Amino acid sequence: YHCVGFAMKHGLERNGGMENASANPLFVAPVEKKKSSFQKQAVREITGFVTKAEGFRFAIVVAKFNEIVTRPLLEGAMDTFKKYSVREEDIDVVWVPGCFEIAVVAQELGKSGKYHSVVGIGAVVRGDTTHYEEVANSTASGILSAGINSGVPCIFGVVTCENMDQALNRAGGKVGNKGSEAALTAIEMASLFEHHLKD
Repeated sequence: YHCVGFAMKHGLERNGGMENASANPLFVAPVEKKKSSFQKQAVREITGFVTKAEGFRFAIVVAKFNEIVTRPLLEGAMDTFKKYSVREEDIDVVWVPGCFEIAVVAQELGKSGKYHSVVGIGAVVRGDTTHYEEVANSTASGILSAGINSGVPCIFGVVTCENMDQALNRAGGKVGNKGSEAALTAIEMASLFEHHLKD
């Protein structure tokens, strides 16, 4: 009631009170909401794929040490490449003495420009070495550095386990085959680089 009386007294009754509102010093016009200059845009998502691996070339660097584990890891990788239509002639396998030597070879293979991705395969078992942590950590950081320095994806396909049973379980046993997983990662990363990240 008081609001209506105020409006009538000050001449705000006509046309919803807006006609004489600007002439009234007591009237405060409603603040208009400014439109945001930020326009929502769809996020562009980029990913590699594993359905088209034809034409990609891969290198696999395999450690001879613990070959009872690394051999089935290599076989798992080869089977996966074959499953995804990578030809045998597009895969080169390089054997090195142990895990410590994987990274330097992977880096050189990456720099050669011949491969879309390089896979490092090895096995570090605590029971077989007293310097387990040093070898495992150096191998992991070395393979990462190889990819960064060469500009080619270098994939970590090394199992690091407490004992030989665990290692064998990851080389086609109860836990699957880490070599196969590494090959799948190599295909996806090769696709990502070739189709989206290449200059």
